Amino acid sequence: MERDQIIARNREEYGERYALLKFPTAEQAAAARARRDELLNALAGKAAIGCGGTKLDCNRLAPGCAICVAGAWSCLFINGKCNCTCFYCPSEQEQIGRPITNSLEFPEPQDYVDYIATFGFRGVSFSGGEPLLTPERTLSYLKAVKKRFGGVVHTWLYTNGTLLTGEILGQLRDAGLDEIRFDIGATDYHLTKAASAVAMIPTVTVEIPAVPEEKEQLRVKIREMAAQGIAHLNLHQLRLTPYSFDKFQGRGYTFLHGEKVTVLESELTALELLRDSLAGDIDLPINYCSFVYKNRCQAQAARRRNGPFVKKEHEALSTAGYIRSLALTGSPEGLQRRCRDFEQHGAAAGMWNLSRAKDRLFFHPDLVHLVAVDEQELRVSYAEAAQRAAVSYRNPFTEVRINGGRKIIIERRAVCNETTLTGGKAMDFLHNLRNGGDFSQFSAIQPYEVLKEGLQDYF
Repeated sequence: MERDQIIARNREEYGERYALLKFPTAEQAAAARARRDELLNALAGKAAIGCGGTKLDCNRLAPGCAICVAGAWSCLFINGKCNCTCFYCPSEQEQIGRPITNSLEFPEPQDYVDYIATFGFRGVSFSGGEPLLTPERTLSYLKAVKKRFGGVVHTWLYTNGTLLTGEILGQLRDAGLDEIRFDIGATDYHLTKAASAVAMIPTVTVEIPAVPEEKEQLRVKIREMAAQGIAHLNLHQLRLTPYSFDKFQGRGYTFLHGEKVTVLESELTALELLRDSLAGDIDLPINYCSFVYKNRCQAQAARRRNGPFVKKEHEALSTAGYIRSLALTGSPEGLQRRCRDFEQHGAAAGMWNLSRAKDRLFFHPDLVHLVAVDEQELRVSYAEAAQRAAVSYRNPFTEVRINGGRKIIIERRAVCNETTLTGGKAMDFLHNLRNGGDFSQFSAIQPYEVLKEGLQDYF
């Protein structure tokens, strides 16, 4: 997406209030990029940068984070109500509601367990709201997951800690909770509750946004966390939402255009804290979880998880997780000759398909070595697969039955116009497809083949 398009979408999201946001000038953006480059250079050789340059330090990720990176995490929002009022909360948290994930409600623990099994998740987290506002509900889902999967599925809980007691900690431990994560920003950065969990839960993590005005306090807290046995610190990039807009005002932040509006100083604060921790040899792994990591990589994981349920046998998933469809178009005679070539080389029937009109020959990427685009044209298209609570009837779909009484809808949606390639351009694309080459010369195709790399641009 071009800058002008990104800015237009950000402007549309905030309407008249957009004018109240301070974005960097070209000079300020250049200075900020230089500062970020300086920090990244200082981290080179010390911090492992992963996920296409969007996440660091990847040397010792929390177990749940490693599962997220692998694309095997399901987050169940066990309720929608919170008892704290953090300024950075992205949405209203006023209703208990039903347990929900990916817009799918799971009123019954057994249905959720069957969902985890059907889609092959290896990690489950319980979030909210505040999960400990409904402790019985939270425990019932945790117990159901552990009863079914045991140690095969890693479980963790997000909490602000205000309602945590020794009794509840014991119940979580006995139910098999593997990891607990504390948002200490909700409690003025007190570590008492997090420290109390160290002896009870195998992994204790602190997970908070990198709030720029708390940088000096966090430097002190990082040493305290290490001393008290906290295993990991996750720092998120602050993101603005229409809900949190008013609470962000007056804080002096510089905002960044992007897939969503984020805070420049938050990213620099996280990188500074990571640099200082490694330079000070503090034994507390810190993970900076940028917004672009979450927006790109978690969406990629969802596409790759859902795609196999709706793709055809002659289609394949791109690295970015989109369903890629390849087809030759041309005269029926020429396409039929290509079909005979496939047959003579022993290509399985499902790997290719000639349309009823015999004017379009679909083929799997594994057959690329048998394809020469001479008098024909190569047509390339992409679609994404997403889970839905109900059929929209706007796109093709399939029903995935997770048990006798519950099914999940997976919908297939085209994400771009079909691209037509001919001659050498078509052969270059097929060569890159077969050999893992560079798609940069195919500007209309590249975003659907590979994820954009690096942290977000500053503008």
